[in-house]
Amino acid sequence: MHNSIEADPRRVTAVRRSSLPEYLKKHYFLYLMLAPALILTLIFKYGPMYGAVIAFKDFSPIKGILGSEWVGLYNFEKFLSSPNFEVIFMNTLKLSFFGLLLSFPVPILLALMLNQVRRAGVKKNIQLFLYAPNFISVVVVVGMLFIFLSPTGPVNQLFSWINGEPVMFMSRPEYFRWIYILSDIWTGAGWASIIYVAALANVDPELHNAANLDGANLLQRIRHIDLPTIRPIMAIVFILAAGGIMSIGFEKAYLMQTATNLPTSEIIPTYVYKIGLQSGDYAYSAAVGLFNSVINVILLITVNFTVKKLNEGEGLY
Repeated sequence: MHNSIEADPRRVTAVRRSSLPEYLKKHYFLYLMLAPALILTLIFKYGPMYGAVIAFKDFSPIKGILGSEWVGLYNFEKFLSSPNFEVIFMNTLKLSFFGLLLSFPVPILLALMLNQVRRAGVKKNIQLFLYAPNFISVVVVVGMLFIFLSPTGPVNQLFSWINGEPVMFMSRPEYFRWIYILSDIWTGAGWASIIYVAALANVDPELHNAANLDGANLLQRIRHIDLPTIRPIMAIVFILAAGGIMSIGFEKAYLMQTATNLPTSEIIPTYVYKIGLQSGDYAYSAAVGLFNSVINVILLITVNFTVKKLNEGEGLY
């Protein structure tokens, strides 16, 4: 009977169809538990995608989405030909690229160092100290930056003692990226290291014991035992980070902006906010936001393809 079913694809399909209601009936409770998350995702994630159509229209809130005139790619052409395009696009790209380049290795290094701490109590205290900045509000973090880096703040008091004059950190465009990136590393690196710490906890201690007996030093054990263990996770995290390279947090960049640092602090998210909500040009701001999302998708696919080629076929999908 088993062989005859396998020999006839139509009978296999019939058996599968007949077993589907039985399967759903048996596991209905699991699907009920999944339903709220699925419904919320459809409403708040996929539902608003319909609104992206205003990027291709001369949108008027009075006429609505359906009643507004279709203008095609006009809003995209307007943004690409704008004198601000190159500056805004390059500011976003540079801030994201340098942020990824500098911040990606830090959680890995923290996890490798934490993995060498053998006393459980000391390790927990260090982890608590590293994770705590992640729970500080962005508004509070930016407020701290303005206080510490102000002309009369503690940092400038030290610089005044050395150089004789304060440094205008928050007003000078050349300092914006460094302050943004380094503060991001401070607030997020400890929390981002959790996934690597969890992966390293699964390493068999016998591997390290055997390596010790063979005369391997600490760096050799990290290179040949720890790093291969977390390499698949590193690849996935890097792909996701690179895929969202244009998706910079709007709140922090907007709060850190001043009238004098705009040449480097004006990025696509802040530009979309100003054009859309402050100026009321919803169609144009939607086109800019959609352009940003398309760039992210292209980067995600490209980086995933490249990592799979370099990582023995292991990637995000």
